[in-house]
Amino acid sequence: MPTQPVPIVIFGAGSIVSDAHLPAYEQNNLPVIGLYDPDYEKAKALGQKFNISVFKDPAEAAAIQNCIFDLAIPPSAHHKVLELIPENSAVILQKPMASNILTLCRQKSLNACVNFQLRFAPMMIALKDIINKGLIGEIVDIDMWAALDTPWNLWKFLEDLPRVEILLHSIHYFDAIRFLVGNPHGVHAKTMGHPASKISNTRTAAILDYGEDLRCAVSINHNHNYGRKYQACELRVCGTKGAAYLHLGVNLNYPKGEPDKLAVNLGNGWEEIELEGSWFIDSFGYRMRQFQREVTGEEKTLISSVEDAWHTMALVETAYESSAGPS
Repeated sequence: MPTQPVPIVIFGAGSIVSDAHLPAYEQNNLPVIGLYDPDYEKAKALGQKFNISVFKDPAEAAAIQNCIFDLAIPPSAHHKVLELIPENSAVILQKPMASNILTLCRQKSLNACVNFQLRFAPMMIALKDIINKGLIGEIVDIDMWAALDTPWNLWKFLEDLPRVEILLHSIHYFDAIRFLVGNPHGVHAKTMGHPASKISNTRTAAILDYGEDLRCAVSINHNHNYGRKYQACELRVCGTKGAAYLHLGVNLNYPKGEPDKLAVNLGNGWEEIELEGSWFIDSFGYRMRQFQREVTGEEKTLISSVEDAWHTMALVETAYESSAGPS
């Protein structure tokens, strides 16, 4: 936790704010002092629920000083809101990061990061620590595998988007893999739809090129609607000394979800690690806590800065280019 929490002003009053941001901030005693959304009535109802002031004008919200601006809005709205925010402000952007945002953040000297919150899930924090300490040795294999029945009908706006699966879902896995082992040399990918789905792309297979020693594969299928028994959402990381297994529970039986799990094998069999909290919703609070500590000078490094997030977006773009190109 930051010693002196910084007030938060939120742009956006959608489900991600009501179901994740606000409950997580409340759980961590992080003060939210204002909320803005173009749909004033929706924002007003949410403000009343969480006892938060609501702004009628975005310029009024952007004029608040000595705060963190939390932009939980679509990428298409990022640029317009960032133009309103004063120079040198602290800003957190909902993923994915929109085009040209890095340039704008540099021009306005914004202290900005992106809410790639899988990095802050308790299981991922622990896994990163395990890897950093060398407990499983040099990483030689990474497998991200998901066979899910995702209820796309919950997000009607997705039906008109040309890019969905990698940009809005697997982007978490691409970013988390970068967090664990750095940037790949390249990516070979194919993303596609499904005959029974209205969504443009719901299935992805990708190979991230890390050279001759590390094999990395991402295989995602959101159309595995044959019952829970053989569905899965899991990450396997193998090293020269041991291995780790992650069960990403939120994506199974969504939105109800299941508990996350982390197990490690350091040569004496599998041991499950006790976790405090889960990806959803605890990671949203942990993401904000780390940013607050960087803003107040209690930490020197900002995790998932816009400079770093640009590399995740470049990886996403390259994956789509690979998918569209010749085999």
